[in-house]
Formats: sequence, structure tokens, C-alpha cells
Amino acid sequence: MVLVTVRLPQRATLEQAMRRLGLTEDEVDTAYGLVALDPVEGLYVLRVSEEAGARVPPSAGPFADPPIEPYGPPH
Repeated sequence: MVLVTVRLPQRATLEQAMRRLGLTEDEVDTAYGLVALDPVEGLYVLRVSEEAGARVPPSAGPFADPPIEPYGPPH
């Protein structure tokens, strides 16, 4: 999966983002949902399949989604 960004009105929904980007439910990680990066500016992010990410405008992504894990032994 990859991340893509979309500009939407404040308090947007995942369904609005999917419509704006022309995505189906099968192409989107609905458990990840729609995450507000900058709600004042209306900038949101969602996880999509690599194939779907390749179809979005270049300014929207796709962006890498590396796993976030602890580095080194626990203290």
C-alpha cells in the first residue's frame, strides 16, 4: 500500500476522498481511514493499493508508507 493526499473541505469523510480520487472500496485501506494532515488547509491522507496510487495526480502521490518500529533494543 502507498499513501496519497487529497484536498477536501474540513470534516471530510473517507467516502468524499474516494469519490474525489475515483477510488473503489477495494483499492482503499478503510481501516486506516482518512487522516487529517492539515485540517485548516483541508489536506488529508489515505492508504491505497499501489495500482490506485499510480493513477492519482503526481502532486497527490503516491508516497511511501514504511512501517514505524522501535530502533535498537528496548531500554
